[in-house]
Amino acid sequence: MSAECSSYLNADKVLVSGFSCPRAGGDARAVFCCGFQDVKYCCDDPHSFFPYEHSYMWWLSVGALVGLSIAAVVLFAFIITVCVLCYLFISTKPRSKLDTGLSLQTADSEARGSSIC
Repeated sequence: MSAECSSYLNADKVLVSGFSCPRAGGDARAVFCCGFQDVKYCCDDPHSFFPYEHSYMWWLSVGALVGLSIAAVVLFAFIITVCVLCYLFISTKPRSKLDTGLSLQTADSEARGSSIC
């Protein structure tokens, strides 16, 4: 059993000639042609998409999950901190009316105040 990988243009737009699987000197179990339009290779699994071992992809996924978990914890801590600071700001605010700094008097009290002198 063998497969034919047709010619293709790689990512650098260089023509790569077609070849038969398995390749001479390669793994005898790699009888399928796998890959994409710009990279083709012989593999032992016809459903293989990447020329990497599955453990590589697994560690990449674990690394992404750890990174996302750390980002989620930092975001959660930031939101909690903002909520606590807002609560403290609102709860420690004085409950009295605003002080404008001016004591308001009516015109009558000003006239009486000037006649006293």
